[in-house]
Amino acid sequence: MAAQSLDGPRLGPAAGGTPRQLVMFLHGYGADGNDLIGLGREWARDLPHAAFVSPNAPQPCGMAPMGRQWFNLTMGDPARIASGVTEACPSLHAFVDTELKRHDLPPKALALVGFSQGTMMALSVGLGRTPPIAAIVGYSGALASLEGIPADPADGPAILLIHGDVDEVIPVDAMLIAREQLARAGLPVQWHIAGGIGHGIDPEGLRLGGAFLKDAFASAK
Repeated sequence: MAAQSLDGPRLGPAAGGTPRQLVMFLHGYGADGNDLIGLGREWARDLPHAAFVSPNAPQPCGMAPMGRQWFNLTMGDPARIASGVTEACPSLHAFVDTELKRHDLPPKALALVGFSQGTMMALSVGLGRTPPIAAIVGYSGALASLEGIPADPADGPAILLIHGDVDEVIPVDAMLIAREQLARAGLPVQWHIAGGIGHGIDPEGLRLGGAFLKDAFASAK
């Protein structure tokens, strides 16, 4: 299947001038790029020289006509989720290539930040990029497949996973399983469980994400 062309809302660096980093937001099922782009304003203090982009997923959402989806909702079927992620990856890889070229930035200047279904995409694409990107932050998501995980852990990006302990859509166990699988592959993973939080991002999770990206970009230089 040919990769579909993606686009979505953007924010320039808060400090002005040419971006030194690029943060790409990957929204969840039934949302669109506007759902997460505002996080760029929240992270402007930590990342004053970063540009932000939040592409709309390639497919219209069957259960939310005004929203988008990276792949069809599969009611938790692991094999169909893995297949859906695999089918959606070429479009996202192509968009990453285009955006890095647009800003004349190296892979180590890129971070992927996902929410829910977008976290599945961020992990799959982010772990499969060669040369490696700087970081992946995944909120309320899961690891769809071990395919594409770097053979050499030194080639992997910095990873932070954050999940609410009362998430009714994707249980927190999905994050714990992802953490264990990635750690077993030798990839260091930072993680945080948000107490009393459902399927969403709380202020502490937002703060942790911004601080993590700031450190990851500094270490990637």
